[in-house]
Amino acid sequence: MRSERDGLLARNRTIAPVDYQRWLIPPCALAIHLCIGMAYGFSVFWLPLSRAIGVSSPIVCQKLTLLQAMTTVTCDWRVSDLTWTYSLFFVVLGMSAAIWGGWLERVGPRKAGVVAACCWAGGMAIGAIGVSIHQLWLLWLGAGLIGGIGLGIGYISPVSTLIKWFPDKRGMATGMAIMGFGGGALVGSPLADALMKHFASAAGVGVWQTMLVLAVLYLIAMLAGAFGYRVPPTDWTPRGWTAPPRAVMSTGTYVDLKDAHRTPQFWLIWTVLLLNVSASIGIIGIASPMVQEIFAGRLISQPELSFLQFDDAQKAAAAAVGAGFVGLISLFNIGGRFFWAAMSDRIGRKATYAIMLALGAALYGTVAPWSAENAILPIFALTFAFIASMYGGGFATVPAYLADTFGTRFVGAIHGRLLTAWSVAGVLGPLIVSTMRDTRIAAGTPCALIYPPIFLVLAGLLVVGFVANVFVRPVASRFRTDTAEPVSSDPTHADATAPALAVTPGRRRMAVLLAWAAVGLPLLWGLWTTATKASALLTAW
Repeated sequence: MRSERDGLLARNRTIAPVDYQRWLIPPCALAIHLCIGMAYGFSVFWLPLSRAIGVSSPIVCQKLTLLQAMTTVTCDWRVSDLTWTYSLFFVVLGMSAAIWGGWLERVGPRKAGVVAACCWAGGMAIGAIGVSIHQLWLLWLGAGLIGGIGLGIGYISPVSTLIKWFPDKRGMATGMAIMGFGGGALVGSPLADALMKHFASAAGVGVWQTMLVLAVLYLIAMLAGAFGYRVPPTDWTPRGWTAPPRAVMSTGTYVDLKDAHRTPQFWLIWTVLLLNVSASIGIIGIASPMVQEIFAGRLISQPELSFLQFDDAQKAAAAAVGAGFVGLISLFNIGGRFFWAAMSDRIGRKATYAIMLALGAALYGTVAPWSAENAILPIFALTFAFIASMYGGGFATVPAYLADTFGTRFVGAIHGRLLTAWSVAGVLGPLIVSTMRDTRIAAGTPCALIYPPIFLVLAGLLVVGFVANVFVRPVASRFRTDTAEPVSSDPTHADATAPALAVTPGRRRMAVLLAWAAVGLPLLWGLWTTATKASALLTAW
């Protein structure tokens, strides 16, 4: 029997030859992140599932409790019941990334990627079974819990590997991968919509069949990405690159995983991520109704109408503009993940966060309330587009920030623990926004005046995050291991049995082109589809 060391998923089987083409690694990471990023797009299923039994119209049962909704086969689910799946995604993502981050560092990215693929695709398949027999608890268990575990492991699976392959471009490399997570919904949502239309019939809405097809596609793509992962051999560095002087924040040493959470730097960066995400995630979640409530009749060239005066046709027209606003935010969210992370390679992570937090606070505190109160849609839309870019940029820049602060040795596991901030923000941000919004609506506040006080509170969160970022300093020497950190935890160099994908420059270039085409074409299609929706804003301008 083969030992674990010799198995197909063993870490030593993933150690690359010295001349391996490192640009093959980012497409593998993108393949996984584009799949798990569909978590952002699961809302495409909510309305069809709310009439899964009634098909043409929902079968509504009065006074249906959440417990009853979990097992009913005679009443359609409410959207509020279904969105618990979305909440589970991001709570479990943070928890699983924290729990299994250390395991990932031991076993390597290939095994972690395979486990992530099985959990994400398998969880979606279990969820599809739950939809087919109308058991909500099974949807929560499959897509929410098991899928959420796949999300967490898959999200952090490439981080350490990319940072080690790209010590000269840490921000850009991780930004490319995490850009895929933001882009997953851009590809998955229109694809799911097309599949549901294909499978829909008089007897069903086509959701469970769509989920099964997506599960198969995601399993194939994620396994391809996982088996494409390679880790660099010991002492490998990019040709012609010289490590920065030991005076930089990382100091050329590393902090052990068991000590990272004992440092103030960990909790300061945790706070920065928490507040950056909290300030955006709640408002982005209600972006479409927000723009409709604030601008109302101006969206449909009838400025005298309030939002509450819309008839059905006017609501549909305004909703199309709202969808365009969401599309614009999505595009900037994705672009910001690459832009800000790449920018951090030039000006440093701390400076990048300082700019994002200060600019975000300024936009929330001044431009957003002013453009809302004066009903200037172009400025309002661009304001939130830039805010969304910094929301995505915060996610993409933080892995490199951690590598600079704690070294690369355990950065994947430390990143996993830091993502608990995302789990907390996923509750805190929407709670702040929804509570303030509901309170002001109950007090009879005009729709156009509901949001400016909310913007000011969110600006305050970013100011606190800015202060926390100011206090991030190099880690004290007592926490550092003052020996050169190994690039790989396995002492072996490239495994003789590990196949080299390319042995000539021509074959290397062809392999890189094919790998990038495999992930780039779906992403471009998703970007084009979203840009088409965002163009609806032009009619309102």
